[in-house]
Amino acid sequence: MDASLKIYGIPQSRALRCLWMARELGVPHDNIQVHFTKTRESAELLGANPNARIPAIDDGGFRLYESMAINLYLAKKYGTGQDFATASLEEDALATQWSFWVMTEIEKPLLSLMLHTVGMRPQEDAVLDQNRTDLARPMAVLDAQLAKQPWLLGDRFTVADLNVASVMVWARFAKYDFSPYPHVADWLKRCTSRPAFKG
Repeated sequence: MDASLKIYGIPQSRALRCLWMARELGVPHDNIQVHFTKTRESAELLGANPNARIPAIDDGGFRLYESMAINLYLAKKYGTGQDFATASLEEDALATQWSFWVMTEIEKPLLSLMLHTVGMRPQEDAVLDQNRTDLARPMAVLDAQLAKQPWLLGDRFTVADLNVASVMVWARFAKYDFSPYPHVADWLKRCTSRPAFKG
């Protein structure tokens, strides 16, 4: 495919959320496969992200890195007129809020839990217990939000849901117990049942 949007990274990394976003929006794109262990070997990636990290994009010459920033940009540029895009300044602010929130409150302990669970780090009960403790409060916050409405911003799936769900999918590999958080479990199932995610 000869597309103006290039997404650097592999689906087994944070690039997953950018690839999901592009599919959700129906944006033609090329996925330039750069493995996270080989980033310094890709001159093309380094041109898009001098930090040598994935994901990064080149959208017709506009280069951007940081996955959440990429997704918020793609939603604004390509989502106009779709239910998926934010419909007001307030919704835009809430989508940004939830995107920052999941990175600061959920990602670190959930990633640690996943890496220890799948054997990429040695299993240490104290670390796993601390990860679960660190996740309890933000998971309760998310569950309370989703108890009030089906999606993070209201009655429709938006960039806020995609960005938060793209982190939460790691919980499956971490064998995380969702039983105390039924609304999160139901919401995540609905997010990952979308054709664009399965793609």
